[in-house]
Amino acid sequence: MGSLLEKFAGKIDLIYIDPPFATGADFSFETEIGEREIELTKEQSIIEEKAYRDTWGRGAESFLAMMAPRVRLIHDLLSPLGSLYLHCEWHMSSHLRLFLDEVFGADQFRAEIIWKRTSAHSDSSTFGQVHDTLLYYTKTNAFVWNNPKTDYEEWYVERYYRYQDKDGRRFMSDNLSAKGLSGGGYAYTWKGAKGVWRCPESTMARLDKEGRIYYTENGIPRYKRYLDEMEGRPVQSLWDDIQGVVSWSDEQTGYATQKAEGLVERVISASSSAGSLVADLFCGSGTALAVAEKLGRRWVGCDLSRWAVHVARKRLLGIDGCKPLEVLNLGKYERQYWQGVTFGKDGKTVTERALYEYLAFILKLYGAQPVPGLTHLHGKVGRAMVHIGAVDAPVTIDEINAAIAECVQLKQTELHVLGWEWEMGLYDLMVAEAKKQGVKLVLRQIPREVMEQQAVDKGDIEFFELAHLQVEIQKPKKLALAVALKNFVIQNTELIPEEVRTKIKKWSDYIDYWAVDWSFQNDTFMQGWVTYRTRKDRTLAVTSDPHTYEKPGKYRILVKVVDVFGNDTTQGYDVEVK
Repeated sequence: MGSLLEKFAGKIDLIYIDPPFATGADFSFETEIGEREIELTKEQSIIEEKAYRDTWGRGAESFLAMMAPRVRLIHDLLSPLGSLYLHCEWHMSSHLRLFLDEVFGADQFRAEIIWKRTSAHSDSSTFGQVHDTLLYYTKTNAFVWNNPKTDYEEWYVERYYRYQDKDGRRFMSDNLSAKGLSGGGYAYTWKGAKGVWRCPESTMARLDKEGRIYYTENGIPRYKRYLDEMEGRPVQSLWDDIQGVVSWSDEQTGYATQKAEGLVERVISASSSAGSLVADLFCGSGTALAVAEKLGRRWVGCDLSRWAVHVARKRLLGIDGCKPLEVLNLGKYERQYWQGVTFGKDGKTVTERALYEYLAFILKLYGAQPVPGLTHLHGKVGRAMVHIGAVDAPVTIDEINAAIAECVQLKQTELHVLGWEWEMGLYDLMVAEAKKQGVKLVLRQIPREVMEQQAVDKGDIEFFELAHLQVEIQKPKKLALAVALKNFVIQNTELIPEEVRTKIKKWSDYIDYWAVDWSFQNDTFMQGWVTYRTRKDRTLAVTSDPHTYEKPGKYRILVKVVDVFGNDTTQGYDVEVK
């Protein structure tokens, strides 16, 4: 969340957050694999376990400790017109309100909204808990408020709109008499009814001609206010007209804590305008992002879970006319902080000694021994030399070439490269290049869990081989290209139970989404063609539609694949279009 400050401080107009307040919740999820009904439960990672433990390890105390710095960041992120809606469970609302009063000021508290999320709940020892709370604060007294309306309740319609025209159109009869009004009125006799009226006789005649006058049994004219012309009643602080997400809802994503779009739509409609910037900093399945997109707002979403980000991405792509979106991995900043705290001087400065300690730490976790005196090779495990990538930069082709050259010089025939991130498109290129020089190259991912001491202590660190894909670039016609996936090797099949693995028949079952940027400009990935599995349609095309270029030339195609765990694998291909 702190990484947003540099770009978005004072610029976000509305923040809705639904933090993980359920003490029994965790970060595990269920997903389907392939085209058949194969379900997989993915247990939470060590990093996610840490987030859960930090949030609820000491109950409400640790939850509030987690929320405290985030609420201050939210205050800094909000624009002067900005609003915060904090969605919480009934037993945390009082604690959070006191803290929000401290950060925002008690005078900026606007409402405590009660949302009835379910019709009934059986609690054996107390009253059934059927509601959540939304705490609504603004940053200043000059805030966006669109005075939302909702339909009149049935009893209200029956009581006040009890009259009907012959066509069934309901109306309320309103007083046309000016008697008692301070401004006076117009005195005349209308169809035998003498009085002082609110409108001149000419207006009364026009209304009568338009059928807008209702006559009582005594012949007194009254004005017809039609129900279908009314905006509705102003929304009150008790919201009992919005149903939670149920299993048969069209918007159901399968995400455990998913909130109803109608709930978030009311929030966004009330406190933002078209073009406003809306943020959900615990975005989960992406409900707030999807609603913001549909309502013409700009948006930013954050979440710790890769799977949550992937579910949100697919949900957004399913919206007709969805604008281009960018998925950013902020792991580099997390790793830099970890490196400084773990190995740096005074917890900050990373010295040459700290870099040596970082390399030794990763080598030890990998089961390798340090090898001093070499330039590009850092250790050895069995017969293989080991090179370790930097914390804050991707492993590059040049970097691997230098390590391969040093292996050749030392007559070493196997090289393991460990990295956090990777230059796009290097897998096939570098494995083939190393083989030419007599070196077996293995690329392995440094897992995020190395940053969690508990995982290190438990020995739960596994370095999986890098996922990679094989692609065929097809040329169906002049100035046109298509991409066909030929193979995909997932990096962590060990995480899939054996009984599930035996049911998987082809490599494409591991793919949940893939897309192509037909002219990558080394910045934002722009998906020109995309396909993905949904809960209703589990099929997945493995060949893209042809893309026709406007003119011949050299282009760089980028192919992005997301596996069933939400992990991205991206590979680039330089092509010439003729």
